[in-house]
Amino acid sequence: MLLDQSPPFIPESPEVMTVLVEVPPGDPGTPPHRHSGPVYGYVLEGEMIFELEGEPERVIRAGEAFWEPGGDVIHYQTANNLPTTWLRLVVMMIMVPGEPMLRLVDDEELQSRRGRRAPRPS
Repeated sequence: MLLDQSPPFIPESPEVMTVLVEVPPGDPGTPPHRHSGPVYGYVLEGEMIFELEGEPERVIRAGEAFWEPGGDVIHYQTANNLPTTWLRLVVMMIMVPGEPMLRLVDDEELQSRRGRRAPRPS
């Protein structure tokens, strides 16, 4: 068992997408964003710095699974933690029909929600 997590919600008549994500060595990954529904993933290669709103950032290594609730929760980081190795992961997204699989969060919203972000490592 890699992960046993019930989704907080499943959109009505959901669309499901499975994606291979490849992040170059040392790359910060996608800027802060959110997904319309839950996301489940598995790291194939490398190490990912993973940070969700309200949780401290953590490193997820090859062979480990992760999830995020989607909806209103901001996904701050999907950074490649290694300077010489590609990060490769597979994600399965349960999405609201007709909505994009990823929506970037603008600076104004990030500023308005700054109190929801866990303290940053020093």
